[in-house]
Amino acid sequence: MGRRVTFVTSNPHKFREAERVLKGFGVNIAHAKLSYPEIRGDDPSEIAADSVRKLKGKIKPPFFVEDTGLFVEALDGFPGAYAAWVLRKIGLQGFLRLMKGAKGRKAAFRTAVALYDGKKVAVFEGEAKGRIAAREIGRGGFGYDPIFVPQGSRETFAQMEAEEKDALSHRRKALVKLAEYWRKRG
Repeated sequence: MGRRVTFVTSNPHKFREAERVLKGFGVNIAHAKLSYPEIRGDDPSEIAADSVRKLKGKIKPPFFVEDTGLFVEALDGFPGAYAAWVLRKIGLQGFLRLMKGAKGRKAAFRTAVALYDGKKVAVFEGEAKGRIAAREIGRGGFGYDPIFVPQGSRETFAQMEAEEKDALSHRRKALVKLAEYWRKRG
């Protein structure tokens, strides 16, 4: 278990979150800041698994990638796995305009972490249910954090301290499964 696992991501926020979570399980990670082409699709698990296949031979195993989607009930699951693209194109204010007048604001973040150990690909999923706030609230976090209120909370992810957000995070749920798998491998 003393081996290091490389997290391939161009997003430093995701790396720091993964580092905090996995450290608690004794899993050390390195950062490979690398952009790579992703397939277009609706399922974060398929996207993450495909990304691992594309990175074989380019990154020394063991390594993992992550893909997250935001699925909003009132928008029939949009933006889903296109969440990062939508955020870059229209921003949070544009997204909130899409939600204007929507009946119901239920949403879920779904994350898939795909690990390649040098022999096989294993995919771990995590989900955080919640709702979309009517406006941006909070200064912390990144991405959709200022408008996502996780189930059981009155605060957006952006209003929470990192450790509080991590405890409720979709990414954490997937990373915990990765850590348990890694531990069993010894």
